[in-house]
Amino acid sequence: MRIIAGTARGLNLEVPRGEIRPTMDIVRGAIFSSLGEAVIDARVLDLFAGCGSFGIEALSRGAAMATFVESNRKHTAAITKNLARTRLEGHIICSDVFHYIERLSQNSQHSQPPQSFDLIFADPPYAKYADNRDYIAELCALPTLSRLLAPHGTLILECEPQQPHTTPQGLAFLSERRYSKTAIRYYIHQ
Repeated sequence: MRIIAGTARGLNLEVPRGEIRPTMDIVRGAIFSSLGEAVIDARVLDLFAGCGSFGIEALSRGAAMATFVESNRKHTAAITKNLARTRLEGHIICSDVFHYIERLSQNSQHSQPPQSFDLIFADPPYAKYADNRDYIAELCALPTLSRLLAPHGTLILECEPQQPHTTPQGLAFLSERRYSKTAIRYYIHQ
């Protein structure tokens, strides 16, 4: 896996073996091509960050800042190494994504201004079997998710094409693009 464009173009990223399912370069390239100039100076949130490929690609292409949220310490260590390798800076949070979102929401209820992001990338683990936790359905059911998205922002959700379509609360479905075994769904404010 490598960075496709920008200041870190061509640099390889460290990916912990067998533990994550990184988004293929061709899919990541298509996503960023569709976002175009929206990446420049954007505030980016990379949820279920894995090795940090979405946030680091955004930083390489001119994003103003990126926050990486990942619960696995091996993965956050890989993000740290990848940021150092690419000479980019980001904020890494080792936390459960749902706890992080709720914490930000609670801060906004205690008179602190809510932090908002222009681009939110979410690549939750896929539910392979019927009894597996459905992270995508849980994420879409969170009423607080839409509050993290800036009014002009975009949520980019990666899932399997057969994943039941659920629009996150407070957001509107914009489009879906399919790449073999991957679907990319775009959402904006209603």
